[in-house]
Amino acid sequence: MTALLVAPRAHADLIQAPPAPDPERGNFWRNVIAPHQAEVALIVSKVKNALNQADNALASDYDPAGQEHLRFYREVLGPLRYARRLQPDNLEVLRLYAQACDELGKTRQAIEALQAALDVTGPSKAPPDITGRLGIIYLRLGKLDDAIRYLRMAQTPLTPQAPMTAHVLVHLSNALAARGQTGEAIDVLANAVPLNAPYYSTEAALVAFSLAVQYDRDEQHGAAFDVLDRMQTVLQGQMAALVQTSLAQMRFAPAEDQHYYLGLLYEAVGSYTEARAEWALYAASGDLPYRGRALDHIAGIDALRRLPAPPAPVMPVVHFRRSHTP
Repeated sequence: MTALLVAPRAHADLIQAPPAPDPERGNFWRNVIAPHQAEVALIVSKVKNALNQADNALASDYDPAGQEHLRFYREVLGPLRYARRLQPDNLEVLRLYAQACDELGKTRQAIEALQAALDVTGPSKAPPDITGRLGIIYLRLGKLDDAIRYLRMAQTPLTPQAPMTAHVLVHLSNALAARGQTGEAIDVLANAVPLNAPYYSTEAALVAFSLAVQYDRDEQHGAAFDVLDRMQTVLQGQMAALVQTSLAQMRFAPAEDQHYYLGLLYEAVGSYTEARAEWALYAASGDLPYRGRALDHIAGIDALRRLPAPPAPVMPVVHFRRSHTP
């Protein structure tokens, strides 16, 4: 009887409450597969925050020379090198490192990092901002075939969530035009933003205005005017500011193209003095492909200035009869 009473008590003593869940459970294999994950993730987060500040500085009035913009990029280069040593195949680290090198003029290092990223994913599965940046760099180097190949890989529908897509489309259009494929260059932009768009984001404004530039370069004056007129109608006086903001974030290839874009923008909004100065800078930059069109614009502005000023409106004279109170 005593044995029977003791046995259940002994059995109960053997039954223990389950242990509390270990918050580190499973981290062993994670650390084996992706060591330094937490440290690298923290670096990436801080770098992205810094680069957002860099872009905001470039788009604002307080950093017109871009010195603050470059300062942010110089500061993130060291942490990105360290993160890359910790995780050489981390795609986000490679992308950010290539971006920083590209902005700082370290073209060879940027290409090497982008090619390393392509080795990780394969060209067909690479994110558009990898292939797109590589294509833009090759365009700046004058390697049109390589530029068009990678920019075609990066070509995606235009969305505000992917701001680089607009840059890819504009550079692809310019690369095709430089290779003599003007019709395809226009189609790339025209298919991205319909003429009757009900509104324009910053990205859509850049693509639409670039379409007007391509029409202007191809001497399709009516088509260029239609695009610019539609933009002004929709944007209600905000076209100049919106397009200027989008152009400030572009790195043109060749760099002198910025003068052409600004010349057309200023002329479209009636700022003829500024427009003439930009056209003159473009025309004086050497044997550029659209120098003749720039000179045509200068001649047009000069002819407009020689026109006699319209007569001032004559206000009708109204005679008021003094009223008599009874």
